Amino acid sequence: QVQLVESGGGLVQAGGSLRLSCAASGRTFSSYVLGWFRQAPGKEREFAAATSWSGASTYYADSVKGRFTISRDNAKNTVYLQMNSLKPEDTAHYYCAASDSYDDYTKPRTYRYWGQGTQVTVSS
Repeated sequence: QVQLVESGGGLVQAGGSLRLSCAASGRTFSSYVLGWFRQAPGKEREFAAATSWSGASTYYADSVKGRFTISRDNAKNTVYLQMNSLKPEDTAHYYCAASDSYDDYTKPRTYRYWGQGTQVTVSS
């Protein structure tokens, strides 16, 4: 079992930065693929970023590539999403998720555990 708790969301102006954190419980944290997804009102949940169990491999949606950075600290059972050059279209509820599967990491169905999410609002 893995429990995930996100933090770090808030209101920021366009061009600004935020860092999201996701603290996890569970002894096998280091064996999970970790991802960040986001969902805007009226839209489907979409993939933003993911990292392999070691953190050596990272993956990004085209919409955030070059602006967002995912990282993990297995010693602290925490995964981060550094978001720079934020745009109004980045406004969404951001979710952290964990997967013990090696299926398509961009699909929500691959992830077994989810946090409650944290809201990010970017004003223009």
